[in-house]
Amino acid sequence: MSSLDRVSTNLAVAASLASATCSADVSQSSAPVIKESELSRLQRTTHELSSTLKVVSSASSQINDNTVTIPTEIAVRIHDAAQKVAISTKDFLAKNNSGAVVAYLKGFGNEHESEALSGALPVGQNNPQKVPYGLYAEQISGTSFTTPRSVNLRTWLYRIQPYVCQGQFTKIDHPTIVAEFSKMHNDPNPQRLSPLEPASIKAGTDFVDGLISITGQGNPSENTGLAVYLYGANCSMKDKSFCSADGDMLIVPQEGALRIQTECGILEITPGEICVIPRGIRYSVELKASQARGYACEIFKGHFRLPELGPIGANGLAHPDHFQFPVAVYENKKGEHQLVNKFQGDIFEAKMDHSPYNVIAFRGNYLPFKYDLSKFNTVNSVSYDHLDPSIFTVLTCQTQEPGVALLDFVIFPPRWSVAENTFRPPYYHKNTMSEVMGLIKGTYDARTTGFVPGGMSIHNCMTPHGPDSEAFKKGSNGDLTPIFMKDTMAFMFETSLPLKLTPFANKLRDRDYHKCWEGLENNFDPNNP
Repeated sequence: MSSLDRVSTNLAVAASLASATCSADVSQSSAPVIKESELSRLQRTTHELSSTLKVVSSASSQINDNTVTIPTEIAVRIHDAAQKVAISTKDFLAKNNSGAVVAYLKGFGNEHESEALSGALPVGQNNPQKVPYGLYAEQISGTSFTTPRSVNLRTWLYRIQPYVCQGQFTKIDHPTIVAEFSKMHNDPNPQRLSPLEPASIKAGTDFVDGLISITGQGNPSENTGLAVYLYGANCSMKDKSFCSADGDMLIVPQEGALRIQTECGILEITPGEICVIPRGIRYSVELKASQARGYACEIFKGHFRLPELGPIGANGLAHPDHFQFPVAVYENKKGEHQLVNKFQGDIFEAKMDHSPYNVIAFRGNYLPFKYDLSKFNTVNSVSYDHLDPSIFTVLTCQTQEPGVALLDFVIFPPRWSVAENTFRPPYYHKNTMSEVMGLIKGTYDARTTGFVPGGMSIHNCMTPHGPDSEAFKKGSNGDLTPIFMKDTMAFMFETSLPLKLTPFANKLRDRDYHKCWEGLENNFDPNNP
C-alpha cells in the first residue's frame, strides 16, 4: 500500500467516525457525560482534518491516469489529522457504548444513522451480501412498504443476531392491562382520579409490572383506538425487556428520572421531558431514583408527528431541532433474558439466551425519541380572549379526517397571560373530543384544589367541564395585569374517541369531584347588564 493509499484509508475511517460523532448532541442533563475538554479535543482535530481537506481539494486538480498528486507535507498533515480524529472518536464511541456518555442525534423527521463500531454501516446500500463484522441486516418497518414516501417509516438495523432468535412466546397474565375496551364501562360524568400512592405499589414492581390501564377505546387487534395508563414502579427492569406490537407508546414521567435502554441506544428522561417508543421497538426501563410514577398513552393506529403550523408560519410550538434520538449502543451478552410482548392486548413472554440490545449500527427514520417540554415555543393571545388549547399541541396522530386527531398531546407550560378584558382561565366547555388531563408539577389555573401532581381528570365526549367555583371568582374579579404563570406543567391527551373506564380507574375516582362546581350560583339579573 502506497503512502497516499494509507492516507486515504485513515482519512476515510476518521471521516466516518467524525461524521457520526460530531452530529451527536451530547446531553448535559444526566451524569456521567463526556468531559467538555475531551469533546473540545475531538472538535479541534476534526476541524484540523477539515482544513487539510480544503488544501487537498485545491491540490487535487492535477489528475493523471486516476492518480492525484499531493505534496508530501500535505499528505503527512492529512495522515496526522486523520489519526487524531480516529483516536479521539474511537475513545468517544467506546465511552458512549459503555454508558459513560449519553449522546443524541437531533431532528424530528430526519433520516438518522449511527454506528457503535466504525465501518459497521454498509456503504451505498442497505443489505449487502456480507455485512461488516459478521452482522445481520434487518429492517423494521413502522408503515407498509407502499405508504407514501413522505410518511414512510422504516429503519435498517445491523445486529449480532436477528429478531427471529427470540424464542417462542407463551401467554402470561397481567392483572392491570386491559386487552379490549369494549368490555369496559361507560360513564358520562366528569372524573377526577387520585395519584397512585407509593405504598400501594408492591415491592419489586418494575415499569412493565406497574403499567395500569385507566381509560381507552378500541381494539389493537383491529388497529383502532388508544389506551391511557398510569405507571408506578420501585425497581428497574433487569435482564428483561418490553415491546408492544400494538402501538407507539408515549411516556410522561411525573416523579423519578428514567434511563431507557432501547435497541437503538439510550434515552434518559426526567419529569418535564417525554419520550416515544415506536411500535415493535424493544426497551428496558431503569429507575434513577427509588421510585417512579407517571403517565403513558399508547395509540393503536398511526404514528406521532408534529402538528401543522398553518398561519403561525414556519416557526413556533415544538421545534424539530429539539427532538433527540439515541446513538447506537450495544451489548454482546449471553444469558437468560425475559422478553415481554404486548400483542393484540394480551401479554406474552419469551425466554431468550442473549440480550436483545445487540444493534451495532442503524440507518433510518423509525426510532425512539425524547423531547424537553421546557423548550416548547408557546403561542398565546396578546390582545383578548382565551384561545383554544390546540395552540399548545406538541405532537399529534391524525385520523383520515382532516384536522381530527386520534390523539393530540397538548401541554400547558409556564407562560405569560396578558389578554385584556378577558376571563383568563379556561372557558366552560362541552367538546366532541374527549380530554384526559394530567399534572406533572405545580397547579392548573382551572382548579384551585383537588387536581394534584400525579392525578388525572377525564372529561369524556360532550361531558361539560371548566373552572371550579373559586377559579371562576378569581378569574372574574382578578387584576388583569400581565401575569407569568410559573412552576407549572399540565398536559392533555385529547382524542376524537369517546372513552371507557377500567375497574382500576374506579378505584382511584374522587366521588366528590362534581362538588367543585356547586358554588357556581345563579347571578343573572335582567336589570343589571
